[in-house]
Amino acid sequence: MNLILDIGNTRTKVGVFDQYELVERIVWEDWTLEDLHYFIERHPRIQRVAVSTVTSIWEDVESFLKEHFFYINLSHQTPIPISNAYQTPETLGKDRLAAVNGAFYLYPNENCLVIDAGTCIKYDLLTKNSIYLGGNIAPGIQMRFKAMHHFTAKLPLIKQGKIKDIVGKTTETALRNGGQLAAAMEMKAFIAAYQEKFGQLKVILTGGDANYFAKELKTQIFVHPNLVLIGLNKILNYNVEISKIE
Repeated sequence: MNLILDIGNTRTKVGVFDQYELVERIVWEDWTLEDLHYFIERHPRIQRVAVSTVTSIWEDVESFLKEHFFYINLSHQTPIPISNAYQTPETLGKDRLAAVNGAFYLYPNENCLVIDAGTCIKYDLLTKNSIYLGGNIAPGIQMRFKAMHHFTAKLPLIKQGKIKDIVGKTTETALRNGGQLAAAMEMKAFIAAYQEKFGQLKVILTGGDANYFAKELKTQIFVHPNLVLIGLNKILNYNVEISKIE
C-alpha cells in the first residue's frame, strides 16, 4: 500500500492507496510525527510513501520515512511518467506537476486541460502524447474578493454566494459578479482558446471551488477532488517500477 502526503501551507491531505485504489483520505490541519506513527500503525501494509510539500518537510518526519519505507519527496528532479516541457521546471508548483500526472493516469492518450480552482486558478495542459506544456495562473475567487477590498477605501469584503443577475444592482452583487462570474467567464474563454489550439480536450476540475465552476460551465467537465493525490500516487508507483529495473 502507498501513503501519500500533500503538505500545503495550512492543511495536509493524506491518501492511502492500495496500488491505484484510494482506500482512505483525510485532512490534517495540524499534525506531528506521533500522529503519523499512529496513522501508519492503522495501515500496517504501507510500504511506500510519497510527499509533496510547498515548504520543507520536518527533518524528523523525513528521517523516519526514509528509514522505514520506499520514499520520494517530489521535486523537479523526480522521475515522472510524462515529459515535462516547462521551461523553468525548478519553479513549477508541485501540485501542478502532480495534477497533470493524475490526468495522465485517468485519461491516457487524451489532450487534457487540468484546472485547479483554489486560492489561485491554475490551468495546465497535457497533450495526448503525454507532454506537459505548461499553462496559466490567475487569481481565485477569494483572492479577487480580498484584492477589491484591500486595494480600495470603501469596498467591503464579501462572501461567495449565488449569482442572480449579470447586472449587479447592489455593491455586494456587483462585487460578487466581478469575483465569481468574471472568474467563470475567464475560465470559459481559456477553455475555448485551448480547444481552438489543441482540438478536443478532457477538461478536469479540481480544488476547493471545482464544484462551483462545474455548475457554471456549459462544456463537459470532469470533477476530480483527489487529482493531486492520484497524481502523486502515480508518480510513486512509477518510481517503484524504475527501482525494480535498476
